[in-house]
Amino acid sequence: MAISNRIRTWFDGQWHEGDVPVMRAADHGAWLGTTVFDGARLFDGMTPDLDKHCARINRSATALMIRPTVEADAMVELILEGLEGLGDAVYIRPMYWAIDSGPLGVMPNQDRTGFCICLEAIPMAPPEAATTVTTTRFRRPTLETAVVNAKAGCLYPNNARMLAEAQAKGFGNALACDSQGNVAESATANVFMVKDGEVFTPIPNGTFLSGITRARHIDTLSRDGVRVHETVLTLEDFRTADEVFLSGNMSKVTPVTAFDDRQYQVGPVTRLVRELY
Repeated sequence: MAISNRIRTWFDGQWHEGDVPVMRAADHGAWLGTTVFDGARLFDGMTPDLDKHCARINRSATALMIRPTVEADAMVELILEGLEGLGDAVYIRPMYWAIDSGPLGVMPNQDRTGFCICLEAIPMAPPEAATTVTTTRFRRPTLETAVVNAKAGCLYPNNARMLAEAQAKGFGNALACDSQGNVAESATANVFMVKDGEVFTPIPNGTFLSGITRARHIDTLSRDGVRVHETVLTLEDFRTADEVFLSGNMSKVTPVTAFDDRQYQVGPVTRLVRELY
């Protein structure tokens, strides 16, 4: 189901207006979930880190044993072409999927790869938009159990379980732990906390994607003189934090105003990271 009613799709060598069909019932991606995607944004006339997002989807495809077929630079050019006249704020989503099956039907055949770009005109979240979080019994997998080094569609049912559990408890999102019980990210985005004016975020440990927007926040805050620590963080660390915010491509910065019964203000560092972005 589309998020927006203004969509432009690149498929089969050309741009199409609308949400066009791109996958067949017998495609490996439809049958066995071999799909990868990435997300970038157009807003205020800019497409921050678009080249990095296009490079990452090619790495994700390779990790899922799908042969990428479009060079990152060419993908950037296609996207910039497709954005013309679509809207002021657009969600940019290139996607790959495997078409044919390989040995025993389970492995993808790398001879043919599906590719499309979906551009959806979706407004940026307003600055006052915030969320709340709770715990979840579901954990982030490891590389031994899932393709966590790819932005793969097959990983998202686990995230959906986290969200469903959180929303059933009356919260907007969940803090997801790794297999050791330490905080990895939220169900939909990377997470940061602030304590005594310093910023802390879970250190990448192979259980979650260390986001491109996350890296930009770390860089801009550090250059502004804020100390940023990538370290092991527990749920208790977040309960004693002064501020918490999420970092994702869709909304860039989302303040967290509550973790279970712990309340937070939208504090000065959260406001600063949004201004710096």
